[in-house]
Amino acid sequence: MPQTIRIRKGLNINLSGEASKTISERAIDYYALKPTDFRGINPKLDVQEGDKVRAGSILFHDKNSERLLFTSPVSGSVAQIIRGEKRVIQEICIQRDARMEFEDFGKADPAALTRDEIVDRLTRSGIWPVIRQRPYSVIANPSHTPKSIFISCFDSAPLAPDPVFILKELQTECNVGLSALAKLTGGRINLCMKQGSGQALEFAPDPKVAVHYFSGPHPSGNVGVQIHHLDPINKGETVWYIHIQDLALIGRLFLTGHYDATRIIALTGSEIIHPQYFRVHRGARISEILEDNVKPGNVRYISGNVLTGTRTARNGYLGFYDHQITVIPEGNHFEFLGWAKPGFGKFSFSRTFFSWFRPFRQYRLDTNLHGGTRAYVMTGQYEKVFPMNIYPLQLIKAILIKDIDLMENLGIYEVDEEDFALCEFIDTSKTEIQSIIREGLDLMRQEMN
Repeated sequence: MPQTIRIRKGLNINLSGEASKTISERAIDYYALKPTDFRGINPKLDVQEGDKVRAGSILFHDKNSERLLFTSPVSGSVAQIIRGEKRVIQEICIQRDARMEFEDFGKADPAALTRDEIVDRLTRSGIWPVIRQRPYSVIANPSHTPKSIFISCFDSAPLAPDPVFILKELQTECNVGLSALAKLTGGRINLCMKQGSGQALEFAPDPKVAVHYFSGPHPSGNVGVQIHHLDPINKGETVWYIHIQDLALIGRLFLTGHYDATRIIALTGSEIIHPQYFRVHRGARISEILEDNVKPGNVRYISGNVLTGTRTARNGYLGFYDHQITVIPEGNHFEFLGWAKPGFGKFSFSRTFFSWFRPFRQYRLDTNLHGGTRAYVMTGQYEKVFPMNIYPLQLIKAILIKDIDLMENLGIYEVDEEDFALCEFIDTSKTEIQSIIREGLDLMRQEMN
């Protein structure tokens, strides 16, 4: 019988601008694949500007591992290759053709294939990068075998897409994807669902698949929290994880033989006139999705959610791993005596303002930090929103002093930046905690390799 795990520590941030349950279609002309979305790879181009490509054609590969291929989400021509400092590749922009053409990787039944054959199809099609691993939160190594695989079937972040609504039409693809993933591990596949969603999301029974239910505030939907409570990672162990929509992507590959990068994303935020869902392809240009749907004013565009997303320009592109676009007001203004006012309309975790009397109120929050960076203050606040058996402040300090042994002892292998997003949000010291965690993970990966 599936177990239910109650997450008691955390924080729900109720923002205005939740997407309505409607899916819109929009013709988008430009898409991009960004090597900067993939940690730890050294990209080498396989195309030049003006080249014709199909959906599934190779755009670049990793110099350190030539099995890792990164392919075009649509068919068209390479419109532009944007480089940054030291000629680092930032974006490969594709102008889409009127008619979609696909590379043919062949239909197949995963149950009839060997593990090596499944890995080969996933790597050749460019779908393999959707599978990531803990520790380090990097693309999984195809040559390794994980002790288990995790699929989080819900997202508890602010304004996150509703998977129950999205997956109504993807059940067949998800079941085929599960059949393929079952060949990649000798352990279990853990499907982590939100309590109460079991009847809406039904998966084909498989002896390797275990269903678990989670309840409680954010970050109960974070895969790191789920791994910590179900299958903690020790030194030398590896756990893979994948987003539920990417599970359907794998299923479509075996059902059609094509890399069909279609996904449903949520357009959210208080500055969106009509928040809703859109069916697009991976890497779509944000300005074409936002067309005539943003309120006037100074706003910030975020690929992802407000806690862990990436700030982008209006004419930027949807991140490879993002399923949400958020638009909120910029906070580049000074508020005189803001802390001294009653603050009935302000969100407060520490009950500084009287708004805590209305816990279900929706807020229009901006990006203002309400203060500057200062020395660390021992408040004990992190532990109230960090639902892991790990000392968050001590781990952060161990990373700052680059103490490898102490970082290991304090649980660096189990965490990722997103697990510390709430700590950063409530931090009195205004410290960029997620950046510190990433520096620690990169250091550990460098040392262990």
